[in-house]
Amino acid sequence: MKISGANVIIQCLLEEGVDTVFGYPGGRILPFYDALYDSPLRHIRTAHEQGAIHAADGYARANGQTGVCIATSGPGATNLVTGLANAYLDSIPLVVITGQVPTNLIGADAFQEVDIYGITMPITKHNFLVKEADALPEIIRSAFSIARSGRPGPVLIDIPSDIQTAIIEFVPQNEKTAPKIKRELSDLGRTLIDKAVTVIGAAKQPVLIVGGGAVSEAIPDEVIRLAEKLGVPVVSTLMGLGVFPSDHPQFLGMTGMHGSKVANHAIHGADVVIAIGSRFSDRVTNNKLIYAEGKRVIHIDVDPAELDKNIASHIGLSGNLEELLPILNERVQEGTATQWWQMIKEWQEQFKIDHHTEILTAPWMLRTLSEATAGQPFIFTTDVGQHQMWAAQNLSLKTPRSWITSGGLGTMGFGLPAAVGAQLAAPDKRVICIVGDAGIKMTGCELFTVASENLPLITIIVDNSCLGMVRQLQHVFYNQRYSATLAPAEVNFVYFAKAFGIEGHLATTQEEFIQVLSVALASDKASVIVVKIPHEDLVTPMLMPNAPLDTFIDI
Repeated sequence: MKISGANVIIQCLLEEGVDTVFGYPGGRILPFYDALYDSPLRHIRTAHEQGAIHAADGYARANGQTGVCIATSGPGATNLVTGLANAYLDSIPLVVITGQVPTNLIGADAFQEVDIYGITMPITKHNFLVKEADALPEIIRSAFSIARSGRPGPVLIDIPSDIQTAIIEFVPQNEKTAPKIKRELSDLGRTLIDKAVTVIGAAKQPVLIVGGGAVSEAIPDEVIRLAEKLGVPVVSTLMGLGVFPSDHPQFLGMTGMHGSKVANHAIHGADVVIAIGSRFSDRVTNNKLIYAEGKRVIHIDVDPAELDKNIASHIGLSGNLEELLPILNERVQEGTATQWWQMIKEWQEQFKIDHHTEILTAPWMLRTLSEATAGQPFIFTTDVGQHQMWAAQNLSLKTPRSWITSGGLGTMGFGLPAAVGAQLAAPDKRVICIVGDAGIKMTGCELFTVASENLPLITIIVDNSCLGMVRQLQHVFYNQRYSATLAPAEVNFVYFAKAFGIEGHLATTQEEFIQVLSVALASDKASVIVVKIPHEDLVTPMLMPNAPLDTFIDI
């Protein structure tokens, strides 16, 4: 059948099972929006293009599908750049479609023309500039395949407006899905598995690290099975939280810059480290030159480029984790590591934290929030900063995809729009967004989208009237010279919420927080809770820069 390029986009999205797209219209993408008018796709117009791409990102993280985002050319496209980089560093599958000036004007500095293809090349898994209308169906289908295969990531398609209006022959794709091909292990793969089994069997002080690459399909079940069979302690990176239940007796907490002392001591004292889906970022390793000293590292990852990139692995296993982990599980022997666990229990006793306090603090608030939501289907999203680390340390996260945060890029402004996408992806769950007073100023306008879509989001603003994490770095490393980090004026976030027709609550004491949280949880409407805490509060523990993982700053 002959249809316009804009309708080709619609049909290809429907073929891929897409039912929701996030976007913002503009001149060079109007042919698509005209076709969208008669389509069954649900379109979520956000307050800003950055909100649209973070929402598509949150949508993908919450349900494992490919998120879709739409924007026009020029400033519409450039407003997506931060979101693309965020999804790229966290390996999130997105297909991002941008309008472009007509092909005959490309390179002429036409109104709202920008080379988004060139700009985004380093921060996308792949990108396309469509130059021939007949190529459009194949390009869109390829984009979805690339975005979700192997190590997932964002793919951008830049489509000139004349390509969108061109009439082309469209042949619907065969609806039959090709069966998954289970690849046999190569001789090298079998050899590496044999070596891994031998090393694990000889380990006296093994530790299992769970990274963000394990947040997928059946992988978490295999991770739990492996940990329980080996009887090893388990730690998580920031991105891997929720894969291994936080209340499991083998779980020691998060490792890295603001990880628990027990988790970091365990990594430092280990003789064998088994890393699943972790890229060994600098926030996890601290000093990568000494991280693996005295250890044998078994690195399991879907992306072969990650093996030996940051940490030299003794055994590197690359491939589909859903296929590799069951094989490893069948081959390893049961273990207990009794003496190792005795050492860990001594650390747990030594570094025990007293969470009892009479004043309202972020850690107390987050633990109270965990208790109030225990056993119920909740998803937590965060922005970036102190509140993010407090949430990672104190929330009880027991299931995959219950934790959505910006890891690699550390994007302030991510939390609220990501929560919008997550709530739309998982309407059977309640999403709670935890943000700082600085981050909410960046994308707080997305409360417009929350209100427009009548979403039951609960947004908790941890308000310390400063750029908390930056101030903390100034406190520790810059002689308490707080340059540009203290808020020059107070913002009444309760009134801000009410400006969008959303109920706002203020909590300055523990009693007030318990009361307003109860009200918010009982309601099926959106609400904002402002939690006032002192700006002097710091995130602890904190690793000493470039030091071993058992060396902390005294703050």
